[in-house]
Amino acid sequence: MAVPGPENNYIPRCLNSSMENEIDSIRLNFDQNGLFVLNICLAVVMFGVALGLSLQDFRNIIKAPKPALVGITSQFLLLPLLTFLLVLIIRPEPSLALGMILLAACPGGNISNFMSQLAGGNSALSVTLTAFSTVLAIIFTPLNLQFWGSLYPPTLAILEKVSIDPMEVFQTIVLILGIPLVAGMLVNYWKPNLSKVLSRILKPLSIAIFIGLVIAAFAKNTDIFTNHIHHVVFLVFIHNAVALSSGFFMGRITGLDVRDCRTLAIETGIQNSGLGLLLIFSFFEGLGGMALIAGWWSIWHIVAGLSLSFFWNARKSSVTSLS
Repeated sequence: MAVPGPENNYIPRCLNSSMENEIDSIRLNFDQNGLFVLNICLAVVMFGVALGLSLQDFRNIIKAPKPALVGITSQFLLLPLLTFLLVLIIRPEPSLALGMILLAACPGGNISNFMSQLAGGNSALSVTLTAFSTVLAIIFTPLNLQFWGSLYPPTLAILEKVSIDPMEVFQTIVLILGIPLVAGMLVNYWKPNLSKVLSRILKPLSIAIFIGLVIAAFAKNTDIFTNHIHHVVFLVFIHNAVALSSGFFMGRITGLDVRDCRTLAIETGIQNSGLGLLLIFSFFEGLGGMALIAGWWSIWHIVAGLSLSFFWNARKSSVTSLS
């Protein structure tokens, strides 16, 4: 597939044809069937996470709120702020910048639960933070996207052209994250044995489907990724490193133990890029720079997260002495 030019209809409506940067004029090929499958996949992933949750998990936050509050602060306040500062320093193309802001606005990804356990982190805190951040994402994802995106003139121009309705984003997140979350918790409450069986099946299955979907999206846009991936490799590397390190040091600064700090690092650094991709294709017409950032993040945060988890796993014996 050739990179779309200004003479054809692949230009997103949100961009002016006079845009100087080629990357802001490309659009990835992702049809409605793919979008539907992505919706279902994300809903199944969230349903699978919720199968292991109960109201008691949320009561535990109330009893010992500090780790969870620090984690939520790192996720929805610190990371978007640091991302905005990173955008101001690096000044990437507008669609790349908006993609970074959108990713920072997303909640933690559910694969973080596995990574946290592997890293010798606090697994209970990880699961609770994933669920709690997902609930809060209904409000904070559209809010952070609109707030931080509006502070940077180049990304503000995209938001104004798109005329994105925060309420539509809110409704989409409720549909694919909120409803499956409630449904999974209800199944766990009424049928705990069934919940355990479904959880063992759905978690690996949904992750495999999502990975397959990302690979399929890359396959449909081979030329675009080949010609433009170099624009995002460094950005994603730096952005993800900032996310991982900020979560860890946020925990250390606030006096949490090392297990909790490791969990916060992973929860902050492993974002729900699937949600980001869904919002990009649903509201930004697959805007090239945004989709490239989210697509490469989907791959890189797994590589970085697993590498860090294996490193910490090899140093489990040092947790006690560091605490």
